[in-house]
Amino acid sequence: MGIYVNPGNRAFQRALNSKIYIDKTGLIAATNRRMDTLDCFLCVSRPRRFGKSMAADMLTAYYSKGCDSAGLFAGRKGEKEESFPIHLNRHNVIRLDVQRFVETKKDIDTFIEKMESKIVAELTKEFPECTDFGKDSRLKEALDQIFIQTGQGFVFVIDEWDCVFRVAKERKEKQKQYLEFLRGLFKGADYVELAYMTGILPIKKYGEHSAINIFEEYSMIDPKDLGEYFGFTREEVQEQCEQYHVDYTRVERWYDGYLLGDQHIYNPRSVTGVLMWKRFESYWTGTETYEALKTYIDMNFDGLKEAVIGMLGNVRCGIDPSTSQNDMTTFKNRDDVLTLLIHLGYLSFDEKKREVFIPNQEIVQEFLRAVKTGGWGGLMQALESSERLLRSTWMMDGKSVAEGMDAIHNETASMLKYNDENSLTCVVLMAYYSAKAYYMNPVMEMPSGKGFADVVYLPGRDKDRPALVVELKWNQSAVGAIRQIKEKKYTAWTEGYTGEILLVGINYRKEDKRHECVIEKYVKE
Repeated sequence: MGIYVNPGNRAFQRALNSKIYIDKTGLIAATNRRMDTLDCFLCVSRPRRFGKSMAADMLTAYYSKGCDSAGLFAGRKGEKEESFPIHLNRHNVIRLDVQRFVETKKDIDTFIEKMESKIVAELTKEFPECTDFGKDSRLKEALDQIFIQTGQGFVFVIDEWDCVFRVAKERKEKQKQYLEFLRGLFKGADYVELAYMTGILPIKKYGEHSAINIFEEYSMIDPKDLGEYFGFTREEVQEQCEQYHVDYTRVERWYDGYLLGDQHIYNPRSVTGVLMWKRFESYWTGTETYEALKTYIDMNFDGLKEAVIGMLGNVRCGIDPSTSQNDMTTFKNRDDVLTLLIHLGYLSFDEKKREVFIPNQEIVQEFLRAVKTGGWGGLMQALESSERLLRSTWMMDGKSVAEGMDAIHNETASMLKYNDENSLTCVVLMAYYSAKAYYMNPVMEMPSGKGFADVVYLPGRDKDRPALVVELKWNQSAVGAIRQIKEKKYTAWTEGYTGEILLVGINYRKEDKRHECVIEKYVKE
């Protein structure tokens, strides 16, 4: 048993010993299906605190010849799979945590040689009968000789594979050297039975193509069939909430929201935190703090700040993630920044609709911390005044609502290009930011009657508040907005709806840079 070659199962044992453990051994059947096939190369990328290392420790404990793990898996989901006994502790495993070799920027110049040296030293002890390589051999040479002389292959489990791109963001030449090392290690290598890499970032692209194109990517954008293993599922969290007597409804509001295919996935660190401590707060700490988030959302790309403001108002933003180069420095447009934020866990991606959104209240807190300073003008003041504006709407005080809109416009003028109805929409979303406490996510351009209502707020099932149908006009009239709601029957969706409905018409007058607002109570005919 070594540190890198055929390690033991202590790390997985510690996970099992933890107070809260959710069984993810079903992943083993998925990797077994890919064993010793053309599909044996997997790169699974997910944010920090999403259980990457635990999954790597579990696979190591299962495959490694260096331990007997039958007892650890007894009664687990994975044990029930037909392939489970075939591979249990039957393989040579090379387990690497690349971050152990790249703790600081100065390690970048020597980490590849150190990794190779450490692994080869253990290989010489593990395979003393193989004499055609020595301690000074390159890793690929040693593995080739072992396979030629013994016919034995290897399972590779590599954690934090991408830390080079995070620690040495500007060292492009070292990044390429590292990718060339991985390509040389894996491409065309007969000794590879399975290669499972995990990290925060998908594999670096050059142009449109992955730098190591033999790997199948499983990411927060495209999890394929592994989505349920990226974190805790909704059903798993519900079961734990019942066991630990925690209100699931609040847990859902605070921590749900990551969509991976059809799965709703929770950050394991956040769920275990709230289950143990019974406090609803942000449990995100560590390398990617709000300061890093601030760096990215402060970038001067057209439409980026408008997108962030809209998402803070619970609105989704269309995105094309295909242009991202999967690193932390190459940004050509707004979508490249938003794509990185998906991989870092600050945004969730709806694969079917190709939209991004802030997943939950925990991440909202991170965004709010990030925009408190810097070039975000009066956004915080605008958000803080939202509750007053919402109450003015309920009281049908159009004058106060218009004055509130004027104030928000003035406070955010440095962030928004206030020249069309889209800009007005951003201001409205900020103005009604506090609506998230009473309403479901706003529906943008809701199809109804003979057209589309601009914004519709529907109250939560347990909230005794009026629904809001908001129509926006640019340099026209608020009265005209109300008339359009009625004439085009934007309230047609209300058939069978028994709650109160307010019609809200908002217009921005370009000539005097003022807003006007008219609010009426809807009366069914």
